[in-house]
Amino acid sequence: MLFWLKKIIGFWLMPLPLSLALVVAGALVWRFTQRHKLGRRLVTSGVIWLCVFCNEGVGTWLVRGLETRFPAIPELTDNAPIPEPLSRCRFIVVLGGGHSYVPGWSANNQLSASALSRLVEAVRLSRRIPDARLIVSGPPDPEGGPSHSRVLADAAVALGMERNRITEISTARDTEDEAAAIRVIAGQSPVALVTSAWHLPRAMALCRRQGVDALPCPADYSARATKIKLKDFINWNVGGLERSTKAFYERIGLSWARLRGKA
Repeated sequence: MLFWLKKIIGFWLMPLPLSLALVVAGALVWRFTQRHKLGRRLVTSGVIWLCVFCNEGVGTWLVRGLETRFPAIPELTDNAPIPEPLSRCRFIVVLGGGHSYVPGWSANNQLSASALSRLVEAVRLSRRIPDARLIVSGPPDPEGGPSHSRVLADAAVALGMERNRITEISTARDTEDEAAAIRVIAGQSPVALVTSAWHLPRAMALCRRQGVDALPCPADYSARATKIKLKDFINWNVGGLERSTKAFYERIGLSWARLRGKA
């Protein structure tokens, strides 16, 4: 019950659903009551809210605040030594990022852009740490297809990973469940935690709360610019809304976890 309550509340606090709710509520108040001034204010607030968070500069600024908290793992060349924090990791964990099951498609083509980016980064790291096991996580498919963890595992094999190096977590519904499952599998062993850069602050907080010795390994950057430019603030597009939504979702999720003492 708590899981679905979190999902519902979180959905309606996202920029697009909240702005649409304000516009619809305002239109109804304006049309069917005598409180026309309140109705106009609600509609105006909804439109302004949507315009602000569709702005490319605003979305980039919001998501960069999450993505710059942990440094990226640098290029690992054959002749250079592996950074000590990475070399000590006995597990490389890929958190689930979603897929769409389409019979006849290769596993990598079924993965979402986020999931594929996370997996590619994990495979890159695994080639330099051949003794580390790869852990892939993702829930079952409600429509009867393979679990997300199985699709990740199949894609990893296609990218050159040995099947016997892969452990699947197919029971976790969200990041909180994933952190608990990682703790059971890895114990006290160091873990390279691979997920989207904007998701990493919440994932690290949940893992640390579980006692997981995790090294942050960001992937799937949303704000790729090294700095925000003035011209970004004169552009309004879907990309700005997408970045704003990711930033809202992660901050709400982290606040919810801290409120319950889980992070």
